[in-house]
Order: sequence, then structure tokens, then C-alpha cells
Amino acid sequence: MNIGLISDTHGFLDPRIPDLFRGVDHILHAGDIGQSALITALEKIAPVTAVLGNNDAGLPFRETEILQLAGRKFLLHHIVEPARPTAHLRDLLAREHPDLVIFGHTHKPADQTHAAIRYLNPGYSGRPRFNLPRTIARLTCTPAEITIEFLPL
Repeated sequence: MNIGLISDTHGFLDPRIPDLFRGVDHILHAGDIGQSALITALEKIAPVTAVLGNNDAGLPFRETEILQLAGRKFLLHHIVEPARPTAHLRDLLAREHPDLVIFGHTHKPADQTHAAIRYLNPGYSGRPRFNLPRTIARLTCTPAEITIEFLPL
């Protein structure tokens, strides 16, 4: 199974994203969406699960989503510090036992493991700003492994 990871679009869908996500089976948006129309555009590529970011007041999404994909449990949440989870996140982790946590907010791609949980951040994909790279990611999930490829925009 192939999964597209995206975060921090801030209302901008880079025109290269449909090609880069071609063939994915599902897309996970880790917040700071910007506008619901962006999710509608992504849904033309594949089914989308999205969560609210700290700039998404009024959008019709939840703060956290838990879902099963490719035989793994994913926890999708915008603001996460893998090495120092908040009490709320620690409770979620203890209750849900996810295999992977997908997050955003930092605008930096990340692939880290803490306490046997893999934490992935696809990076920032909104309009060029700051001096940070703009990236999305693709996960390839097989029964044996999960590989991530960060894709520059």
C-alpha cells in the first residue's frame, strides 16, 4: 500500500502534488490545511484523512484521527514533540498503541523512533516562505516493512 503524507499546506496546493501522489491509495494530511477546498482537491487523487492544525479554526475536522491502513495503526495529530509528548498525547499513545504517529507543525521533515513508535513529519508544503525546504512524503507499506521517501517541492 502507498500512502501520501502532507502537512502545513496553509491553503496552498502545489501544482506538482497530484503527480507526486499519483498511485497512492490514501492521503494523510497532518494539519494546517488552510481551507476545506484543499482537501476536496486532494480527494481527487485518493481518499483523505485530515486533522486540524493550530491555524484551522472553523474547519470540519478533528484534532486527532486513529486509523488502520496496510495492517498498521496510525495516529494523526498536528503538534507532536516525539521525545516529549504532552500528557494528552501520552494518554492517546497508551490507549491506542499506534505503530506510527504522523504529525506536522514544525515545517521540517522528520523520521524518528521513540519508545518503539515511529514518528513521521512530511514537512512543510505551503507557499515558499522561511528558508526551509518544502516537502511531502510517500510511504510504502509491505507486510515486512514501511519505507518513507521525502519528495522535494
